[in-house]
Amino acid sequence: MSLTATTALGKTASAAKTAAKVTTTTVDDDTDARQTGGGRGTTLWWFGGASSALACVFTHPLDTLKVRMQTQAQTAARRGVWQTAAAAGGLRGLYKGVDAAVLRQLTYSSTRFGVYEAARRRWCRDGESPVARVLAASLGGVAGAVVGTPADLANVRMQADASRYRHAAAALAAIVRGEGVAALWTGVAPNVVRAVPMTAGQIATYDSVKLALVQRGAADALPVHLAASLAGALVATTLCAPVDVVKSRVMAATPDTHTGAIQCAVSIAKNEGPAAFFKGWTPAFVRLGPQTVLTFVFLERIRSFYAAAQSQE
Repeated sequence: MSLTATTALGKTASAAKTAAKVTTTTVDDDTDARQTGGGRGTTLWWFGGASSALACVFTHPLDTLKVRMQTQAQTAARRGVWQTAAAAGGLRGLYKGVDAAVLRQLTYSSTRFGVYEAARRRWCRDGESPVARVLAASLGGVAGAVVGTPADLANVRMQADASRYRHAAAALAAIVRGEGVAALWTGVAPNVVRAVPMTAGQIATYDSVKLALVQRGAADALPVHLAASLAGALVATTLCAPVDVVKSRVMAATPDTHTGAIQCAVSIAKNEGPAAFFKGWTPAFVRLGPQTVLTFVFLERIRSFYAAAQSQE
């Protein structure tokens, strides 16, 4: 065989390998798109944290209001939303601790979204599985809660008492000095318990509702994102309300006020009644609705920008 023929055959084989690689990648992307409602695109581990951090800048005042209402004692139970907001010092006071809130999202949400995506891709590889989505979201919630508890603790304490710390770093340093390093994980148990229904209700519901709507012919666009994210916010708020109240009480308490989450829950039920577990539900939903919508809108935009940047390389 001549040198020219050999060279031609080599080029043909190389081209065939390249075509096969492209075809395989396309099939994988198409499979992932079908599994996730179409057009999901690549999701890196930090996408969720970045989108959540951007969202919390807009919703932090509502989160502060929710915490203030949840940490009210029984004698303050009749204080309404507007009275609580006025007592916090208005809009400026409600933004106290926003740096800790951003830090929390960068740690907590980056971890939970990242773990969820990794587990989802592994467990949903051969087809759609709602159970696998819930399990992946639950695993992501546990991991995110453990990683994000220190920043969450600083956030809650700054929201509960605006004059207690100057900023997130000062809060973390004061906690370490006064209570020890282990105190940074105060409330990690209720945090983990809360993160499981929160992540399952929020992220898994979003993906499942989005998938169902797209499979029924809806365009993978803003209206679908709005409907799916609002559904996730409703489910997550309802599931998390009791745990969220206990978590806020434990984290905002001074040392030795509560011996743990179970003792705190028993105390609330005994002294304030079952309705106390849903204190702050309305501001929680009002906050979580926009937070969830903005998070997933930003997430979809980050995916789009990343995909566009990758296509130009």
